[in-house]
Amino acid sequence: MSTPAKTTQQIFPNGLINPIVTGSIDELHRQFINALPFQHLIIDDFFDPQFVQSLAASFPAFDDAKASDESGKPGQKCVHEAVRTLGDDYCRLDALVQNEEFLNVISNITGIDELIYDPLYYGGGTHENRGGQDLDPHIDFNYHPVTNHHRRLNLILFLNEKWRDDWGGLLELYADPDKDGRPSRTITPLLNRLVMFVTTEHSWHGFRRINASADASRKSFALYYYTLDRPVAETAPRHSTVYVERHLPSDILAGEVLTAAKLNEVQRLLHRRDQHIKRLYSDIEGLMSELDIHTQSWTMRQARRAVNLVAKCRKLLASNSRMK
Repeated sequence: MSTPAKTTQQIFPNGLINPIVTGSIDELHRQFINALPFQHLIIDDFFDPQFVQSLAASFPAFDDAKASDESGKPGQKCVHEAVRTLGDDYCRLDALVQNEEFLNVISNITGIDELIYDPLYYGGGTHENRGGQDLDPHIDFNYHPVTNHHRRLNLILFLNEKWRDDWGGLLELYADPDKDGRPSRTITPLLNRLVMFVTTEHSWHGFRRINASADASRKSFALYYYTLDRPVAETAPRHSTVYVERHLPSDILAGEVLTAAKLNEVQRLLHRRDQHIKRLYSDIEGLMSELDIHTQSWTMRQARRAVNLVAKCRKLLASNSRMK
């Protein structure tokens, strides 16, 4: 597991960003553009520690009404997108991440100019994941569903007072999870650790299931930046989040007897795959229904035009007959 160097110098008293960050833009940019398996950066102690402590302390309570999985069923992940309703500390954070000076810092680190803040926090905001929750390797949706802007950058601020690697839930970055189920890099979700990475057709990421033995939930704040356009080589047809199901464990081998634990894991993975397939079929059914509506609507318009045309022809023929 990769562990970034800690920053220990004092924070500027009148700022919320660690001055080491603002004083190391060129070096951070070099690290970002050269990172593998895709452009990313991990910065510890990114914000003023007291500010981050206040965010952690005022993190919103888990709301079952906002906790559902991709199928709409009750889940162990709660998302609060309405950031400005979460209290003064989160209003302060919201004001910061749309501030021109902050945007310039992020642009200079990543090399992505004219970043656009999303006031809707679509898919972002506070994320809380409880024991049993995981996130399959995926790439994110590539266009904002409302503004149609290109999604370019993910920022994740972790807000966990403590976290142990054996709890699971480590952020994983992949080169190609379909070919190799092993992550290229794993990142422990520690307090005041900021991770930023590009949103492309190759920025595969996720996290493994949080163990039931974990005595804390996994908390983070996520925000996504957009641009009006992007390089042609990075542009792809519109898509939603694209998942790759996890491979079967590598220690399941031919000829070996499955233990109860391994059998449960296989059954769990197959169940997830079945649910994913059902969800895709449901999406296809919905698209077909919409297509039928549009087709019927077009057919009806053409039928009305034909009826009107026949009526005009009959009227014209009747008029000609009278003239004779």
